[in-house]
Amino acid sequence: MTLATRLYTWLRGTYVGADPYGNLYYRAPSRIQGRKERRWVIYKGEPEASKVPAEWHGWLHYTVEDPPKEGGRPRYPWQKEHLPNLTGTPAAYRPAGHTLEGGKRQPATGDYEPWTPPS
Repeated sequence: MTLATRLYTWLRGTYVGADPYGNLYYRAPSRIQGRKERRWVIYKGEPEASKVPAEWHGWLHYTVEDPPKEGGRPRYPWQKEHLPNLTGTPAAYRPAGHTLEGGKRQPATGDYEPWTPPS
């Protein structure tokens, strides 16, 4: 986090809440008349936008007016836990045939016929 962000947060920011991942959310009134308030997040650890859960994303982008309540919304059994983008990490998805998974793909079935334009 930059020094300017720390200073702005300390001088003008009002703490709104935190998500289960330790990210902190703030708001400040806009200095320009007619503009919405300013909203921002201070990430825990490396700044990565995909670390923001959906309910806080909606608040940050003015989709919903009120920030999520403590404890969040009720979760349905089919909902998965939020995961940040894992690209570039050891936990990233790598399908069979990926170079880091051995690089061996199943052979083609032979039923592929490329399209050629009519002459």
